[in-house]
Amino acid sequence: MTTIDMKHAKAPLAKYARDARKSPVVVTARGRPVAVVVRIENADLETISLSTNPKFLALIERSRARHSKRGGMSSAEVRHRLGLKSE
Repeated sequence: MTTIDMKHAKAPLAKYARDARKSPVVVTARGRPVAVVVRIENADLETISLSTNPKFLALIERSRARHSKRGGMSSAEVRHRLGLKSE
């Protein structure tokens, strides 16, 4: 992992992105992490957008909590009820 203070991060972003192919590049301010550049594999823009969206993450957490309390249906049961072929 590489760490660089924002005051010293003068290279183009492309350089840090290339460095992130090997290991994460952590950007700090006054010794505290504020951002990180990491390599991404098998992700599209929608996945990245949703995985960093606080409202979406809160929705997922509420859904998981409700499922823990009340239970739910398997994907196979949902497909069966909708008359879809099983995978």
